[in-house]
Amino acid sequence: MIAPFSVAALTKRAVMGVVNVTPDSFSDGGRYLASDAAIVHGRELALEGAAVIDVGGESTRPGATPVAADDEVARIEPVVRALAAELTVPVSIDTTKTLVAEAALAAGATIVNDVSGGTAEPDILRVVAAADAGFIAMHMRGTPRTMQDDPRYDDVVVEVGDELRRRVDAALAVGVRAEAIMADPGIGFGKTVEHNLALLRGLPVLAERVGVPLVLGTSRKSFLAKVLGDTSLEARDDATLATTVWCFAHGAAMVRVHDVAASVRAAQLIDVMERSTQDGVVAA
Repeated sequence: MIAPFSVAALTKRAVMGVVNVTPDSFSDGGRYLASDAAIVHGRELALEGAAVIDVGGESTRPGATPVAADDEVARIEPVVRALAAELTVPVSIDTTKTLVAEAALAAGATIVNDVSGGTAEPDILRVVAAADAGFIAMHMRGTPRTMQDDPRYDDVVVEVGDELRRRVDAALAVGVRAEAIMADPGIGFGKTVEHNLALLRGLPVLAERVGVPLVLGTSRKSFLAKVLGDTSLEARDDATLATTVWCFAHGAAMVRVHDVAASVRAAQLIDVMERSTQDGVVAA
């Protein structure tokens, strides 16, 4: 029997590792489309210290083509089943589809990570509640295909915070446990570079408006390359690590990344510095 998910069970400054079981991910170009490769990668991320393994079978990059639910299930089900049976950390399913969420939860996943916040298929919230699972409500305007078509906000921190709070309330209304809910402002999902930076800068305000622990996903995203003027993977990973430190320093509970080891080491060092005294002695 799989224990119900609770945010309190996560490590402080948790790191979520990404397993893309897709042919068209912007970050790894289909390296883990084969189930065996995805399972091995999930194991590696757990060994590197990931507190959650997030498995997805549909790319959500800007302009991505939708995947049929049956195809998505075929991609993720064997991966979720194997990782959930083997690992001691929770497995999350990254999907907007009720059918996929049901299949993943039946295979052993304990968290549903929905980039639409439960708006694409509202019944997904009832599936989460029925399974006593965790729910990560992400903010997005439009769909992956349309979300970057001239996104506009009057005050991005306030508007994203209030819209996420409504998604949290929708989950609570159908019986998802409060202690199992997290929220993600959706960096890069219907936001300009300026919007993304404003959200990162405004994390404390955002957290207060949403009222649940925050998850941040900046990993390897194009806005980092635009800010740095460098499109290389190395530059994006360096920038991702900088945002990891920023997010943890400003109250985020978890970051979602591809390079797990670097973010785990950063979290460990922040913890040591936080517990050290003026004399450099680290408290237990």
